[in-house]
Amino acid sequence: MKTALVCGAGGFIGGHLIKKLKREGYWVRGVDIKAHEFTPTQADEFLLLDLREEGNCRAALSLKKSSIGEGTFEEVYQLAADMGGMGFIHSAECEIMHNSALINIHMTHDASQMGARRYFFSSSVCVYRDMQPGEPEMTEAEAIPAHPDNEYGWEKLYAERMAMAYERNRGMVVRIARFQNCYGPEGTWRGGREKAPAAICRKIAEAEDGGTIEVWGDGTAIRSYTFVNDMVDGIYRLMHSDLVGAANIGCPQYVSVNELVDTVAEIAGKKIHIKHVKGPVGVQSRNFSNERIYSLGWRAQYTLKDGIALTYPWIEEQVKAAKKQ
Repeated sequence: MKTALVCGAGGFIGGHLIKKLKREGYWVRGVDIKAHEFTPTQADEFLLLDLREEGNCRAALSLKKSSIGEGTFEEVYQLAADMGGMGFIHSAECEIMHNSALINIHMTHDASQMGARRYFFSSSVCVYRDMQPGEPEMTEAEAIPAHPDNEYGWEKLYAERMAMAYERNRGMVVRIARFQNCYGPEGTWRGGREKAPAAICRKIAEAEDGGTIEVWGDGTAIRSYTFVNDMVDGIYRLMHSDLVGAANIGCPQYVSVNELVDTVAEIAGKKIHIKHVKGPVGVQSRNFSNERIYSLGWRAQYTLKDGIALTYPWIEEQVKAAKKQ
């Protein structure tokens, strides 16, 4: 039986990735500092471990006390990170740099030392510089010379370089994906760590028809939002490919934040007014090429409207349930 370790299994993408791996016939161990907030894990084993500590990384990677017996994980998916939406990224720079760097330093080294055959690292398009709308799309190689907009991007870029160094020098197969904004059901939707699609869905679910919601900035910032099913499919294809080096995974549909609000309002069936307020916005735009992941046959199957149609009802249910508490 194929074996996989998913680090960050208590998170949004990690939880969906476990479901994908189980459908593909894997024996899966999930590891995180917390259990998944919204859905019971489908992993065969789930360990509560703080991966900032090297001993816990080794415990996560060891199969000696597992229900499947001794051996080595064929695949390690490293998604564990201290991260969140734009508000968190700009307010928790030290925590992001410290915590995520420790996790990646230990996991990359120990996975190599303990014989993991294939190692996936979840990076981010935050490694790219600020861009203007309409600029030519950047390829993965054009992240260097580097000028990320935030410390989260700098840490991701360093972790990429470290993983590639271990591939060159220690023989472990490494695959790296740079994620675009990912959204979908069963993700964080409140509390300060939520991404823009979840935050807008929550605000509109809480608003009355004809009401007003606050949006940081002037709403013209351009983004691309990737539905979680597409993201997980891209991760799986990339892990089993021969594609060396980082690959962007993202929906090619670029929209402004105001257009995101309009899309959510349409799905909600509400007339919504926008009040633009001061707040962290991040870059004006990131235009990146998906040609490398396209070479594997991957294409985004969900438009923004398709994905929001599946995401908004789930968040609306969470909002209603929270009001009853």
